[in-house]
Amino acid sequence: MKKTFPLEKSNHKPARVIESIKSDVRKYIKRERSKKLAEDVDFIDFNCRVGPSEESAKTAHVSAINAAIDTAAAAATDGAIYIEIISKPGRRTRKETDRKY
Repeated sequence: MKKTFPLEKSNHKPARVIESIKSDVRKYIKRERSKKLAEDVDFIDFNCRVGPSEESAKTAHVSAINAAIDTAAAAATDGAIYIEIISKPGRRTRKETDRKY
């Protein structure tokens, strides 16, 4: 998803518009995670960028996307924020341990 969300809508307060944007993002992530995985894929991972514009968007982790949306909304001067969420296959890696059994 690559989308520019307007922060101003008629008959809606700015705080409700931001909550609506966060809701749309959560729905998109939930929809992507519910898709069937390929055999060699363990989970769906995401590359996320959020900012006041496409040029100034910064990378954010999917778990911190709500805070990034709040920060971008506060910094937005043109009344819109840009959100880019791209799904990619994720594979688990085994952690090295120092235990000896």
